[in-house]
Amino acid sequence: MIRIRNISLGRGSRMLLRDASAAISPGERIALIGDNGSGKSTLLGALAGEVGLDGGDIDAPPMRIARLAQSMPKGEQPAWRFVLEADAALMQAEASLAQAQASDDGHAIAQAHDDWLNCDGPSADARARELLHGLGFSPQDAEQSVDRFSGGWKMRLNLARALMAPSDLLLLDEPTNHLDLDAVLWLERRLMRLDATLIVVSHDRDFLDRVATATLHLDQAQLVRYTGGYSACEMARAERAAQRERAVITQQARIAHLHSFVERFRAKATKAKQAQSRLKALERIEVLAPLRQTRGIDFDFVSVGDCPDPLVRMDAVKVGYPANDEGPGRMVIEAASMTVGRGSRIGVLGRNGAGKTTLIRTAVGELPPLGGELQRARSVRVGYFAQQQVDALRANESALAHMQRLAPTEREQVLRDWLGRFGFGGEDATRAVGPMSGGERARLALAMLVWGKPQLLVLDEPTNHLDANTRDALADALAEFDGALLLVSHDRYLLRATVDQFVRVADGSVSAFDGDLDDYAQWLIQRPNAGPPPAAGDPKASAQNDAGNPQARRSTEGSTATRRDDRRIAAQQRSQLAAQRRPLQRRQESIEKELADTQTRIMLIDQRLAEPDAYKDSAAASALARERNALAQQRDLLEDTWIELGSQIEALDQGNDA
Repeated sequence: MIRIRNISLGRGSRMLLRDASAAISPGERIALIGDNGSGKSTLLGALAGEVGLDGGDIDAPPMRIARLAQSMPKGEQPAWRFVLEADAALMQAEASLAQAQASDDGHAIAQAHDDWLNCDGPSADARARELLHGLGFSPQDAEQSVDRFSGGWKMRLNLARALMAPSDLLLLDEPTNHLDLDAVLWLERRLMRLDATLIVVSHDRDFLDRVATATLHLDQAQLVRYTGGYSACEMARAERAAQRERAVITQQARIAHLHSFVERFRAKATKAKQAQSRLKALERIEVLAPLRQTRGIDFDFVSVGDCPDPLVRMDAVKVGYPANDEGPGRMVIEAASMTVGRGSRIGVLGRNGAGKTTLIRTAVGELPPLGGELQRARSVRVGYFAQQQVDALRANESALAHMQRLAPTEREQVLRDWLGRFGFGGEDATRAVGPMSGGERARLALAMLVWGKPQLLVLDEPTNHLDANTRDALADALAEFDGALLLVSHDRYLLRATVDQFVRVADGSVSAFDGDLDDYAQWLIQRPNAGPPPAAGDPKASAQNDAGNPQARRSTEGSTATRRDDRRIAAQQRSQLAAQRRPLQRRQESIEKELADTQTRIMLIDQRLAEPDAYKDSAAASALARERNALAQQRDLLEDTWIELGSQIEALDQGNDA
């Protein structure tokens, strides 16, 4: 049990937390949320023992703590070795074993080898490589030196190290920022099987909904605990807000009544004592400030008006990098075909390195096509948000200066008003960009993009570094945008709210993905290494199948089987299929009942832990938390088994169809 008791944390003259308290049970997965600058990262530092408290204390048993490093790693060692070295006990065991072997000390060798085995030394190399694979590194990447990777991939290496290190408490600060959707889904599954206590800071609501069992919200320098992930917290906060609104109305009525009494009877001797007591009561009342649901950012896109259709058309376009003085060219996608119409809203799926960014850079004209036919409407206004755009801002200039360069003839007040809609009010508009946070820079880049009144929006990971409020504002604005949208993002909430079709980039090709994000997640689990399945009725797929099986083609062409034989064979196949499906379906039904019972028990525990007196008996509360964690792990295993059974049934059906 980790007990945070009346702690105070400050940054300069500003108090981030004041007399804040919370309790975290072993094995819980806690989402730590709050506005940018509210103190989330500082609290993680305090929990790790890296930041001193200004008051109060954190009571926790001795534990191994792993934390996602935020600094860029350096070194010439291979990536897999860099990850492996996060296990300090394993490294010590390896060093002791090498020293003992060098001194030819048989007893020391035996002891060191025993320590190495206790650290799971035989599987360590494979575990490190498995982590790298899950986070999108190829086997060849695992052999590359750390210094060869870009900043985003180095942050993935840091995440792999945090997951590699044995820990009782794992602290993750924005772990999904530099991940693609495939890696985020993998990370979710990894964390949901975690034995350690987890505290994660993230603005990705879908990720938190899936991973977190409880939420700590940093609100007005306090820690407020909620059961469940981000959405459950949001719903509970909305209910509290409604209650607060009602409390404001009730309290204002009471204040008005007391004022009326004081004013009417203050001058009357017979009522002097009553008036005085009500005056004191009035002074004691804590006047609740009316609740204002302000996000600090609120914008929309202007109507696109008349524009060409289609805006972009790609027909068998070869996508990649042309040869230049720095090296030979490189093909990324052999043949990309895609049409972006006036109202298209397309989400681009695929792993990092598959070619998503290269595809959209070619679509907007940043890269020339290496072949095929690319048509782009000349008069279309394109708003392109690139991943590196935030870093391209001029560090020594202010947000206002950037806008003035963009619109040199516009009045300063108009530009200030515009920046205010993106959270840059007053002096914030004239602050230098250099010291700004990544979220603030991203907001400025969005302000500049929206100013251009785009008709086609091409956004490459626009939510990196944005807090939840700004993400919501962006999602709202994109949902109302009446132009075309081409979106690359690992933020599933943003994708769900803004796009209505998907394309998948994989294995050097671009194909339509007929399904939603849940289908995509399931497809990844079932077919992690396969390319996209051919579309039903695809003539190319049929031609490939026929070409690869000429004997079957000849058999079909020369078949003389009667219709009666066909029906008999089909009936036999259906009977065999039913016999194979039946035990799988029964097992699925059994698992569904187990899942229902497990989920019911989890809900009962959550309700009990949410009660005001739940933690008066700390032993009972800890027991409930441990039971909930075990039930959640059982639920996850049951879900995976259910999915696997579904895959087997689907494979049987597909085999029968074939």
